[in-house]
Amino acid sequence: MEAAPTLAEATPTWARIAALSFGGPAGQIAVMHRILVDEKKWVTESQFLHALNYCMLLPGPEAQQLATYVGWLMHGVPGGLVAGGLFILPGALAILALSLAYVWFGQTTLMMGVLFGLKCAVIAIVFQAVLRIGKRVLKNRTMVTLAGASFLAIYLFAIPFPLIIAAAALIGFIGGRVAPERFCIVKGHGDGEASSDIPSITWSAMVRRAAIVLAIGLTLWAAPIAAARFFAGEESALYRAGIFFSKAAVVTFGGAYSVLAYIAQQAVENYQWLTPREMVDGLGFAETTPGPLIMVVQFVGFMGVYRNPGGLSPLTAGLLGSALTVWVTFVPSFLWIFLGAPFVQRLREQKLLSAALSAITAAVVGVILNLAIWFALHVLFQQTWIAKLGPAQLELPQLSTFEWRAGLVTLLAMTLVFIWNRGMLVTLATCIVAGLGLIAM
Repeated sequence: MEAAPTLAEATPTWARIAALSFGGPAGQIAVMHRILVDEKKWVTESQFLHALNYCMLLPGPEAQQLATYVGWLMHGVPGGLVAGGLFILPGALAILALSLAYVWFGQTTLMMGVLFGLKCAVIAIVFQAVLRIGKRVLKNRTMVTLAGASFLAIYLFAIPFPLIIAAAALIGFIGGRVAPERFCIVKGHGDGEASSDIPSITWSAMVRRAAIVLAIGLTLWAAPIAAARFFAGEESALYRAGIFFSKAAVVTFGGAYSVLAYIAQQAVENYQWLTPREMVDGLGFAETTPGPLIMVVQFVGFMGVYRNPGGLSPLTAGLLGSALTVWVTFVPSFLWIFLGAPFVQRLREQKLLSAALSAITAAVVGVILNLAIWFALHVLFQQTWIAKLGPAQLELPQLSTFEWRAGLVTLLAMTLVFIWNRGMLVTLATCIVAGLGLIAM
């Protein structure tokens, strides 16, 4: 292991990770693993997987929470704030810029071409990430079987992500007793791990610390919502956005896809903040900019408050709506990490817990594969249809709606990634240029 850097030395690396955080959680986790484990060697494989498994159990964007966890592990709360905050910043700035361009200029050829090329590149990047994570996690047939079962459970039967994770944890817990050699992939201490800046404290001190963290976190979460109610009123779009996206942040288990249907339905049908087509455009912005996919809520919050400004100018209202939405979406993510991570670290040497977490890790590979296929289907085809096979439902492409231009750029991206072994930036830039050229035809 390399010597742990100072926070000042680590900050440029966290900024680099944030700038490369395309491709949804699969791509983002792969980028962090490559840089933090393989390249910098700041954390071990087992530390990384242990943190990832905890983050997978939480509501909210797991990749951002993973960055926060590792930052906290290395440099305490300041490290977590820097790592998690920088992970959000590029995406937040990009979504804000795109939101402003959207209301000022509409869908320009330039914007459509850039987004088109990025979407196709992301397909290749996500599948590459699935392969990389799978190679490191699926160490035996048991792990491969768990990954396959979780994929089929969510892809064919639409079983909720929390149930899949709970089942995997139970299987791992039982398997840790019956056949521990097949399940203890995520190991505890004693494998040459790097030290962290987290002090060893007693359980009673940890409980007292948790109470303080909870009080501070809940206050920070609620304060801007209370301010919106006081200054703008209970019926204002700004206050409603704060309440609505706070609820969404709590129920976002299994990544953004699991809650997008709920957000879209409420934003389009209930609040009437934007149209279905605009919701799809916002999702495209989030899928093709750095940062978590849940950043789509920033676009929704901007549009909703921009169009219902109350006594404010539309621009001021939109900016406040954007900022409040980002705040109530991500403050809970920091809270879950700073509240629970110390307890999780203290439990790492429990063999049965490690077996359960190993099973969860394998199941997550299957879930990420499902997301990769879902994304590819919706980029390459304008329409899909559902084939029912008894209790199973299989989403299939409507072949007549194949996007040949998307197919060409995706083929180019696959060639760059899997045959020519080009890096992410080269792949993204090449696909953007190709996308611009095809859109302009």
